[in-house]
Amino acid sequence: MDWATRKVLSWRLSNTMDASFCVEALNEAILKYGKPEIMNTDQGAQFTGKDWIAILTDAKIKISMDGRGRYLDNIFIERLWRSLKQEAVYLHELLDGFQARRVIKDWIGFYNTERPHTALDKQTPNSAYFSAIHINQAA
Repeated sequence: MDWATRKVLSWRLSNTMDASFCVEALNEAILKYGKPEIMNTDQGAQFTGKDWIAILTDAKIKISMDGRGRYLDNIFIERLWRSLKQEAVYLHELLDGFQARRVIKDWIGFYNTERPHTALDKQTPNSAYFSAIHINQAA
C-alpha cells in the first residue's frame, strides 16, 4: 500500500506464513510502480526473513518495522484489513480459496477505483496516486 494515497499496489492470498507470497507481491509492486524509498511492515515472520530483507537491501530500500504489538504504527494497513473483512469477506460464505481470492480481488478493485477517502479530499486511492505522479513529473 502506498501510504500517501492508500492505493493497494499489489497483494497475494495465502494460507501459510511462508514469505514467498509476500516476496511475489513486493516484486510485482516494484515492477509495476517502481521502488519505494521506505518499506514499512509489521514484525511478522514474512517480513523479517532473509528473502524479504535481501530484496529490500539489494534495491537500497530503507526498512522500517513497527514496534512489537504496536498496531497503530501500521494503522493504514490495519484499517484496510478491517474494511476488507467488514465490507466483503464477512458478507460472503467463502467455501474455498478461489472464492476468497475472487471476493478480495473485486473488493480491492472497488477500493482502489471507486471508494473515496475523506483523508484524500474524497478522491479514490487511484485518483490520488495518479494525480501525485502527474504533479511529481511536472515539478
